[in-house]
Amino acid sequence: MSATKRTAGAKPAKPTVERRLFVLDTNVLMHDPTSIFRFQEHDVYLPMVVLEELDANKKGLSEASRNVRQVSRFLDDLMRDATKDEIDAGLPLPSAQGIGNEGNGQNQGSAVGGATGRLFFQTRQLSSALPDYLPGHGADNVILSQTLALQALHHDARVTLVSKDINLRIKAAVVGVHAEDYYSDKTIEDADVLYTGLAPLPVDFWEKAGKDLKSWKEAERTFYRIEAPIVSELHVNQFVHEQGEAGIEAIVRKVEAGAATLELARDFRSERHSVWGVVARNREQNFALNLLMDPEIDFVTILGPAGTGKTLLTLAAGLMQTLESNRFVEIIMTRVTIPLGEDIGFLPGTEEEKMEPWMGALMDNLEVLTKSAEGGNWGRMATNDLLRNRIKIRSLNFMRGRTFLNRFVILDEAQNLTPKQMKALVTRAGPGTKIVCLGNIAQIDTPYLTETTSGLTYVVNRFRGWGHSGHITLARGERSRLADFASDTL
Repeated sequence: MSATKRTAGAKPAKPTVERRLFVLDTNVLMHDPTSIFRFQEHDVYLPMVVLEELDANKKGLSEASRNVRQVSRFLDDLMRDATKDEIDAGLPLPSAQGIGNEGNGQNQGSAVGGATGRLFFQTRQLSSALPDYLPGHGADNVILSQTLALQALHHDARVTLVSKDINLRIKAAVVGVHAEDYYSDKTIEDADVLYTGLAPLPVDFWEKAGKDLKSWKEAERTFYRIEAPIVSELHVNQFVHEQGEAGIEAIVRKVEAGAATLELARDFRSERHSVWGVVARNREQNFALNLLMDPEIDFVTILGPAGTGKTLLTLAAGLMQTLESNRFVEIIMTRVTIPLGEDIGFLPGTEEEKMEPWMGALMDNLEVLTKSAEGGNWGRMATNDLLRNRIKIRSLNFMRGRTFLNRFVILDEAQNLTPKQMKALVTRAGPGTKIVCLGNIAQIDTPYLTETTSGLTYVVNRFRGWGHSGHITLARGERSRLADFASDTL
């Protein structure tokens, strides 16, 4: 933020950057351990009550507890060999080049260029009387009191409270404290502009591209090389289509200077080209099956609301490539164990038995995929046993340190993962493994995660344009007329 001072008859002064002092709430540090390095040239202040809350949350195996321990290590490194006078004067924040650069930054900035501000701790009691209408002496009120005191002390700086807690930001506004959400973990500014994986061709596309059009065939696959203005907007493995039922549907295979190579998409809408008995019911489902069945694509993300067929299509493609073509050894299915309602408590049994209550979607879809099995009930039971031997249910809690070789990995409800958790999972892939992430960013159950900070949004944005990944957003529900009506009207 810049301010320019002007006086009558004087030349405009050079823009000066307003000094800012950011007071961090505990949940910001628990959400992103590198947050102290993401405020560029501005200063960061940590109240003593924040350090107390960090200490109270350092034990445990949760992601938040791990982040707290990482914050403690960062602070310990910064304070190493520092004297009391140096701490009082503020510790210089080092360059954050190697610490991580997720997020694009909005008000707080990014760690890419390195922080040049200072880190201040509360080293003395600051006197600030909270308004009488703010009852209690909880940690949030102590942080508000400290921020009010800092506002009175630093008239030359804009003091800002940064918190992921909406209620604390509301209370801050009531007492006259400027408060903001933590934005530096956002992958994109708005979920509405998230990459969808497909783009409609303009009406005059063939008129503009026709004169320089080249086409050829390779092993029953049809390719086109086009030169048109739309090429600058395309990405590798993005789908393009004409409006209307009979229009062309293709996938972008290569994008180079001013030209793009398109391959006609396979049509999985007919029974003759069904995948494990499943046919695509709309254009987006057909595109999804193209990605799922493509041996050159190692990482697939599929977004869409309930009833669009994400799990059914993925499971059908996994069974086809595991049991018929033997491309994969087995299917591994996992998801985040966050309940929709009240927690049902501890579950007995093995890892797979503990995960079964969370895998209702798997059981429902297996029932659909085996309903046509010959031999009546006995035949369906035998088929289910065969399939279950090749489908393994695993918990995310035990993924660290594993390597999957020649596996078809399905991650359901991926919108509930943080970017850090998503990275930990995707890096488990070994040679011959394909990972498919499914989710709906409108249904996030993890605290402090939003549509713009979800790990699923993060990988969709970061993998866009890589030659061995693909993404598609499903829009139309195909579950039932009741589900479609409820989705539209409720």
